[in-house]
Amino acid sequence: MRIEKTDVLVIGSGIAGLLLARKAARFADVAIVTKKEGSASNTYYAQGGIAAVANDEDSFELHISDTIEAGQGLCHPEAVEIMVREGPARIRELAELGVRFNRDESSGSFRLGREGGHSASRIVHFHDVIGRELEEVLLDEVGKSPNVSFLDEHLAIDLVGGSDGGVKGCYVLDRRRNEIAAYLARHTIIATGGAGKIYLYTSNPDVASGDGIAMAYRAGAEISNLEFVQFHPTSLYHQKVKSLLISEALRGEGAVLRTTAGDEFMSHYDDRRELAPRDIVARAMDSEMKKSGEKYVLLDITKKPADWLKDRFPFVYERCLEYGIDISREPIPVVPAAHYMCGGVRVDMEGKTNLPGLSVVGEAACSGVHGANRLASNSLLEAIVLSHRCSERLKDERGVEIVADLDTGDFPRTGDPKIFETVILDHDWDLTRRVMWDYVGIVRSEERLRLARERIGQIRETVERLYEEYGASVDMVELRNIALVSSLVVQSAIARKESRGLHYMIDYPERDPEWCKDSIIKIEED
Repeated sequence: MRIEKTDVLVIGSGIAGLLLARKAARFADVAIVTKKEGSASNTYYAQGGIAAVANDEDSFELHISDTIEAGQGLCHPEAVEIMVREGPARIRELAELGVRFNRDESSGSFRLGREGGHSASRIVHFHDVIGRELEEVLLDEVGKSPNVSFLDEHLAIDLVGGSDGGVKGCYVLDRRRNEIAAYLARHTIIATGGAGKIYLYTSNPDVASGDGIAMAYRAGAEISNLEFVQFHPTSLYHQKVKSLLISEALRGEGAVLRTTAGDEFMSHYDDRRELAPRDIVARAMDSEMKKSGEKYVLLDITKKPADWLKDRFPFVYERCLEYGIDISREPIPVVPAAHYMCGGVRVDMEGKTNLPGLSVVGEAACSGVHGANRLASNSLLEAIVLSHRCSERLKDERGVEIVADLDTGDFPRTGDPKIFETVILDHDWDLTRRVMWDYVGIVRSEERLRLARERIGQIRETVERLYEEYGASVDMVELRNIALVSSLVVQSAIARKESRGLHYMIDYPERDPEWCKDSIIKIEED
């Protein structure tokens, strides 16, 4: 069995992982493990932008207040303050690297957008393709460093543990060669993104299978607030579309939600109408669809001229046009879709976990800034701030000792399931995601959650048996992680006997002051 060594091992290639790798390469050798090509990440598909105070009409205090209000009592105030106050410096740093933020032609200042839950315009953006712009710039920057090794088509399987309870690296499957190697490191960084693929309908790419959260949990890390899954209110409803996010920035620019009969409805749910936080908008849409029996509602921005839409939202305009929808002339059919995990591996604002040698940044982390509901466009902000602070900490830490020898008997085995097991995997993959969508979605109940726990528990037993028997293939590893993270979401949701933020329970429709705390689970409780 092959063993490789490096100073810093980064698992994931979204904005959080790439920024940290670039900064760490100044003082260490870095290896980046990513299971597909470098640009396959949630970052690449981000449309909105980065929330940050960028002019005198806004203030840190307002941004902090908006974030805490959206988080409904669970944000960590000190973490929010760090993120908000350090955000502008990180934005400037990205601009200096060459990220093309939209600017006013005369003044050169940022052209700012506005999204739900924000009391001021503060979304720094590049049209509606900020994610693609960030990924391309950062991939280019990382590629220039002689201290960075980029391992694409490599799938992380499990963390390498040490006798001291710390993390020493990761077992990694080379997808091209179907070989497993151990990558040992002083510092192991999980930056694998979220877990949207645990749901049947999601805005996330296929890579978002919760791998980092699952690996960290199996290694003994604390997991927090997984019951808070954010459903983006507006994903395109079309039989030929797997997942296409319709940016919230459209609502920031005046788009109106309507029933299929053409009636606007958000005024009946919140005074902020379309600019209410996402949990409120998603539940309102869910309610209207259940009333009418329709499978979607409409997002109407036809009051804007075509030329304006092509300039502000080129991606959304062109993609909708591909499916026969001219958004300047007709409303867009939309449905909520699983979008962002507010919970994850519990960390401080330097990315440190309870396990020596393991840090987590980006969507896989739960730093306390999002609470029970993420404020729009705070995700990329948290990623750039947390990655910077984590890299500064690593620079000052020696890290764990790189293990000289490993018992190769502990290595996972490679293997391809037999034909009938492949059928089982396909069935269980689909069933897990369908159970999560039907029973652990926007509106929940104790009965649905109990059914979900039972059915996903059965799937986990099957998958773990097949994993032990047939070894690690890509499909097997991803399904194993999806089943585990799904069960952790259900476990967290069952425990929280209240409704707060993104977690709405029909059995407990009100907030309970006794539950104004983070949920925390560890493997000992499984």
